[in-house]
Amino acid sequence: MRRRSLLRLLPAALVLALPGCDRAAPTYFSIDITGADYGRDFRLTDPSGKERTLADFRGMVVMLFFGFTQCPDVCPTALARAVEVRNRLGADGERVQVVFVTVDPERDTPIVLKEYTAAFDPSFLGLYGDAEHTKVVAREFRVIYQKVPTGSSYTMDHTALTFVFDSQGRLRLAVRHEQSADQLAADLRMLIKSSSP
Repeated sequence: MRRRSLLRLLPAALVLALPGCDRAAPTYFSIDITGADYGRDFRLTDPSGKERTLADFRGMVVMLFFGFTQCPDVCPTALARAVEVRNRLGADGERVQVVFVTVDPERDTPIVLKEYTAAFDPSFLGLYGDAEHTKVVAREFRVIYQKVPTGSSYTMDHTALTFVFDSQGRLRLAVRHEQSADQLAADLRMLIKSSSP
């Protein structure tokens, strides 16, 4: 009885936000950004010279990551996790397209990109644009990157999120770098299930 009277004192919006109150909404390990007003599309080039947009992957769940091929840890870790995720999904892994967008087009030539992504999985796709176009696409996804001098060369600091689109091409999730393959596979399984006929 006392619990009921306490709940009456809470604003209706707060009661609705209590854990477990909304059983219909899925709970993801990733950050749910469904309905975001950014990350709507991209227009970049693949290693064969073909222009690619999000529409090319309709019907697939897309994992999109910004990085560079000379990245010492974050990028290879994210792509290796993507390999594990597809393996954990079994046959559904074929419905996941991994897209790697370089923030270092100066060094990441089409050949370098193709060899780099294929080293993880031949189905992974590397995309690039010129310096100005890369800025435009990164801005659309609110991705930050910058060149950092290191002796006679440089490295790139960049946002380490993976963006996930559902099979209808809607941006749904932002995946933290520290999330495990098991957690991400669980999230993608829910997205695939929810978009199945």
